[in-house]
Amino acid sequence: MAEQTPSQLIDARIKALDDWRGETLARVRKLIKRADPEVAETVKWRKPSNGMLGVPVWEHAGILCTGEAYKSFVKLTFAKGASLADPSRLFNASLEGNARRAIDLREGDAIAEKPFTALIRAAVALNTAAPAAPRPARAAKKPKNA
Repeated sequence: MAEQTPSQLIDARIKALDDWRGETLARVRKLIKRADPEVAETVKWRKPSNGMLGVPVWEHAGILCTGEAYKSFVKLTFAKGASLADPSRLFNASLEGNARRAIDLREGDAIAEKPFTALIRAAVALNTAAPAAPRPARAAKKPKNA
């Protein structure tokens, strides 16, 4: 049997959920692909605890976000979320970190399509921006007793 593509693995993950979480993940996936037609779907962290189905990951010049399904919510974690403007306050989880931010969606939660699309596009812009100039190396501190 041929190895499944990442998109097929994500299809299988959504199907395996077989409830509102799968529907939510499918809806978010559609919005991500609409916001960035060049997005690459990958699957990472395949292990027995997630049935070897792994975690859906959407990438464009680096990770944009991941989609994890838990018992009571679907978590969309943006790898560089702390660097993204979020005027609509979609981020409601992992707010204390220096890099990531997340959106937890619970059963019945609506997804604000325009702000979510803007967030995806901002993540793409951040990933594709010219890298910052390297910082000059700092001189090593001399020991006080030298």
